[in-house]
Amino acid sequence: MDIVVKGRKTEVPERFRKHVAEKLKLEKIQKLDAKVISLDVEVSKEPNPRQADRSDRVEITLHSRGPVIRAEAAAADPYAALDLATGKLEARLRKQHEKRHNRRGNGRLSAAEVVDVVPGVAQLNANGATAVQEARDAVPTTMIGTLEVQGEGPLVVREKTHVAAPMTLDQALYEMELVGHDFYLFVDSDTKEPSVVYRRHAYDYGVIHLRTDPLAGSEAGGAGGALGG
Repeated sequence: MDIVVKGRKTEVPERFRKHVAEKLKLEKIQKLDAKVISLDVEVSKEPNPRQADRSDRVEITLHSRGPVIRAEAAAADPYAALDLATGKLEARLRKQHEKRHNRRGNGRLSAAEVVDVVPGVAQLNANGATAVQEARDAVPTTMIGTLEVQGEGPLVVREKTHVAAPMTLDQALYEMELVGHDFYLFVDSDTKEPSVVYRRHAYDYGVIHLRTDPLAGSEAGGAGGALGG
């Protein structure tokens, strides 16, 4: 496994490069993720003197045959930032490791138990089709190129539904970095509102909260704008 250390608009001393190799213990990382390919460590410097206590930032990116995992932290010096980022990376690796372990059998439900335990689960009829499949079969379909349009439309390319517990903004940021995406949809546990956290520029983040207001119908359209504002 390769460890690549680079600086963003700053020089990285050789002493720090050696410290990175000592801090990121390869045996421990490979034990948690045997499919890891490489680790990228990026160091950057904040020139604003008002942020002296967070002037050095370290971002660690782990590439493997699974999802990309990132961890970043800022501190008064790069060594302290590396310690914090390493702790976050190991915590996320342990979480992924536990998920894989549980998926292999621990707590697995039988097919007969799923209907009783999982709310809203689809049930099969005597022909092996779900109620959703039966409803779709009753609606005429039209092929437009490689896309299948149900009835009169509208044209929906892909639709997904996820079940998730409400979480805090910090948890949402954690989950977004864990999966390596630029945005993450969640329900805010404080406001109970559907929300999206997203990456803006460099290490900045943004968050959008969606609040239902029946009187705002004439102003609809603001929530569907670009995330990069």
